[in-house]
Amino acid sequence: MTNRSSSIERKTKETNIRLDMNLDGEGNGSISTGVPFLTHMLDLFTKHGHFDVTIDADGDTDVDDHHTTEDIGICLGHVFQEALGDKKGIHRYGQAMVPMDDALAQVVVDLSNRPHLEYRAELPAASIGTFDTELVHEFLWKFALEARINLHVIVHYGHNTHHIVEAVFKALGRALDEAVQMDDRVQGVPSTKGML
Repeated sequence: MTNRSSSIERKTKETNIRLDMNLDGEGNGSISTGVPFLTHMLDLFTKHGHFDVTIDADGDTDVDDHHTTEDIGICLGHVFQEALGDKKGIHRYGQAMVPMDDALAQVVVDLSNRPHLEYRAELPAASIGTFDTELVHEFLWKFALEARINLHVIVHYGHNTHHIVEAVFKALGRALDEAVQMDDRVQGVPSTKGML
């Protein structure tokens, strides 16, 4: 199997990001985003997805966390799509349900090359510490767009916002891990169209 990894360096007037991702890793992360809650969530995503991820991000967090969160979503989606390569032999679909104390989150993905985010999550609090919880949607949408995946996020219940978001990021890692796995039964790409 070829090395399914990719890197990106992206510099704008708002953020400076270096990001590496290996889809066939061991869950090792070296993540520095400047946004502590996002760093925590990406650590969980990396561990539960069994990816190796390095992120070094410097952004205008003196303004707020929006640009950094959005741009990391863009970069992570880009390297994920690039690392997948031609998608020959992959499962394509993946799903995970993850409980976190009071919360239960479900994530279902299709590596379809047709970007879509279906986000069914009500977050009780507007912020977790200094992190604006509307940025969860922003991150997921930009990731799905750049990764060119169909991403469904469904929060079944939960009353602690931290627990809800944590369950979502763990489930995202686990669903993507399932979708990228190689399947010896799959000849070519798993689509009757002949391409993804």
